[in-house]
Amino acid sequence: MTMLLLAILLGAVSVALCVHAIRSGRDFFWCTIILLFQPLGPIIYIVGILIPDLLKGPKVQQWRSRSKERLDPQKDYREARAASELTPTAGNLSRLAEQASLLGRHDEAEAAYGQAAQGIHADDPVLLLGRAVALIELSRPAEALALLERLGENEDKGRTPAAALALGRAHEALGHVDTADTAYQWAAIHMPGLEALGRYVAFMARQGRTDEAQEALADMDQRIAGTNAHFRKEAQAWRDLAAAALRA
Repeated sequence: MTMLLLAILLGAVSVALCVHAIRSGRDFFWCTIILLFQPLGPIIYIVGILIPDLLKGPKVQQWRSRSKERLDPQKDYREARAASELTPTAGNLSRLAEQASLLGRHDEAEAAYGQAAQGIHADDPVLLLGRAVALIELSRPAEALALLERLGENEDKGRTPAAALALGRAHEALGHVDTADTAYQWAAIHMPGLEALGRYVAFMARQGRTDEAQEALADMDQRIAGTNAHFRKEAQAWRDLAAAALRA
C-alpha cells in the first residue's frame, strides 16, 4: 500500500513538473527525462531547473532587495557617490542626487542636480524637477518655482503630475493659495500612488477646509484597503501625513 501511494505521489509530481516545463517554454526532452528516468529525472529537473527559476522570481528578488536595504541602507548612496567622484557624468550625478534625496540629504542632492544640469543637460526635465524638489525641501521655494516654470516650457516632458505636485508645494510655500490648489488638485487626480493626494489633503487641512480634507482622507482609506501589501506601507505613510495635518 505504501509503495502504491509513493508511486501515485511520484506520478503526480512528475506530471506537475512536465506542466511547468511546457509552460515555461522548455524543450520537450525534459518531459522525457522526467517521465522515463524515475525518480532521478524529477530530481534533476527540480535541482537544475525549478529551484533556480524560483530563486529568480520577482518575489524573491524583492525580498533580497528589501533585505539589502535593511542591512545596509546607504550602500546605493555610497556606490553612487564613488561613481560620481570617479566619473562626474550627468547620469552618475543624477543617481547620486536621487540616492541623497532618499536619505534626506537634500543639500547634497540639490548641488548634484545643479552640477549635472550643465551644457546639453541644462534643460533636462528629470534634473530640473529633481533640483526643484530638493530646493522645496530646503525651504527655498522661489528658486524652485523658477526652475519649475522653466520646466513647464517643455510641453512634452515638463508638464507631468510630479511637476504639478512640486508646483503646488512651491506656490503654497510662497502664499499663492489659489494657484497651489489648482496644481495640487491636478496632481492628485493624475499622479499614480497616494503622495499627491496625501499632500493635497494636508494642504486643504492647513487652509481650514476640514470637511473636504476628511472626505479625501476617507477616499485614501478606501484606496489603501484595495491595494496590495507591496504598496500599502508607502501608501500608509502618505495617509499618515494627511491625517497628521488634520489633527494639527
